[in-house]
Amino acid sequence: MLFGNDRDQLRRTYVQAWRKYREQLPLEPLEAQIADVIRDHPEYHAFFEHEQSALGREFPPELGETNPYMHLGLHLGLRDQIATRRPPGIDTIYRELAQALGSGLEAEHRMMDCLAEGLYQAQRYGREPDEGAYMQCLRQLQRRFVKG
Repeated sequence: MLFGNDRDQLRRTYVQAWRKYREQLPLEPLEAQIADVIRDHPEYHAFFEHEQSALGREFPPELGETNPYMHLGLHLGLRDQIATRRPPGIDTIYRELAQALGSGLEAEHRMMDCLAEGLYQAQRYGREPDEGAYMQCLRQLQRRFVKG
């Protein structure tokens, strides 16, 4: 795991990457990936521009708010899976969904539901994520949206 259990360091990395991007400063490769995913989500720009509140904000599930760190982290994880073609076939599913939905970002959002569910189930039952169930969920999306 990139940051272990250090939530504050993870959050600082997101905030700093966005600040450096806005100030047109050189970015490390991971910072560039983070800045790209934040750039794709204008609804989070102001959040990350207010560093102190972004670092300390809580997102209790009962309030029904999306946690930007979790949402963007799922994007980063999914993008890494697609780039590394792990699990095998995920890149093809992504390309076909992006074409069918007219947007790579929309394809990612649909696919992230499968990723989030797989991670939730693994955490809930204290086991490794089930790659087979994850790919089955992605293939169901593919069948639903890809004609042919």
